[in-house]
Amino acid sequence: MSEPQQLQRRLGTFDATAIGLGSMLGAGVFVVFAPASALAGNLLVLAVVVAGVVAYCNAVASAALAAKYPTSGGTYIYGRKQLGEWPGFLAGWGFVTGKTASCAAMALTFGSYVAPAFAVPVAIAAVVVLTGVNLLGITRTALLTRILLCMVLATLVFVAVAAVLGPHPATETAGAPSAGAAGVLPAAGLMFFAFAGYARIATLGEEVRNPARAIPRAILAALAAAFAIYLVLALLLQAHLGDRLAATRTPLLDAVLESGLAAGAPLVQAGAAAACLGALLALITGVGRTTLAMARERDLPGPLAKVGGSHTVPFVAELAVAAVVILLLLTTDVMTVVGFSSFGVLVYYAIANASAFTLAAHPGYAPRWLNAVGFLGCVVLAFTLPAASLLTMAVVLAAGVAGRWLVLRFRQHQPQA
Repeated sequence: MSEPQQLQRRLGTFDATAIGLGSMLGAGVFVVFAPASALAGNLLVLAVVVAGVVAYCNAVASAALAAKYPTSGGTYIYGRKQLGEWPGFLAGWGFVTGKTASCAAMALTFGSYVAPAFAVPVAIAAVVVLTGVNLLGITRTALLTRILLCMVLATLVFVAVAAVLGPHPATETAGAPSAGAAGVLPAAGLMFFAFAGYARIATLGEEVRNPARAIPRAILAALAAAFAIYLVLALLLQAHLGDRLAATRTPLLDAVLESGLAAGAPLVQAGAAAACLGALLALITGVGRTTLAMARERDLPGPLAKVGGSHTVPFVAELAVAAVVILLLLTTDVMTVVGFSSFGVLVYYAIANASAFTLAAHPGYAPRWLNAVGFLGCVVLAFTLPAASLLTMAVVLAAGVAGRWLVLRFRQHQPQA
């Protein structure tokens, strides 16, 4: 059997960091503070810290594994190598199915910001255009990501300035005072998913130069920047909006509208649209690379492993992901099916931590005990999710396991060539 064609190492540390940070500063940064505040109340900052700790545990596990296995696929590959084929399959299947639904939701969010009356056609157009960018090569993907990230960062700086300038509520307390400590973990679960974009760096392991050094640096740098941004925004929004933070659907936009910089509200809307596109671009890229890895191991149809073109891209996997996303946009209410991806992400990172725990050698930034903390953190956050999300993803994972078992049984009964 011939060796699969490899992708080309064209990304530096800065490009990989930008892709990870672009994923973490997606549309969620424009909306997540409101539901998190409704759950945690004036303990919102504690929820951000808890989410950041769990994310750090997962990030260092991913960094250590990516340095050892610098190939496409992320935790799908790590699980296979360190724990066995079935844990690897669970991680890969959960990531591909959950994040494909997330792609559709992110595209629809973009369409809703840009043209609410034509949200679905605009969402489909965004998927087509961004897939086209990916097919032009990973360097084009990185370039567009940097442009979109600059737009988002400029918007967040503007929001921060507006929140500092006030006016501030004189009598209201920050957050929803009735929420209390019981809501910290559920709020941390919401905030955690905003940090999860560093997985996209690991899935690009085959396309990063000097991966043993560059990938850990990119993952940790992207997470540190995202954590600082979310923490500062949480503090400023609580001080600026008070109780109203928990009730609004657009906290960053409201922060600007209730300041002396209200005329800049369109900038926030443009920034939210750019964040949607940046996150969608990174999602499509990451799902495509994991699909490629699973096809190489025959856990998905073999043709999805084809790599080609002058830009050396997994074009069949990219096109297949785009087709499925468009199908979801045309046939389902993607905002209702995307909830199950949260549980899938936590399964993915639990397997990453378990895989890192079994490494023979551990780098100084990723001691074994931290892998255990990360694993337990993922399990705890997973079971604070709504029951519907747990049940839906359990069904999806079970369907994947049953399908793989049937395929393996079929192959066993096939005559050997």
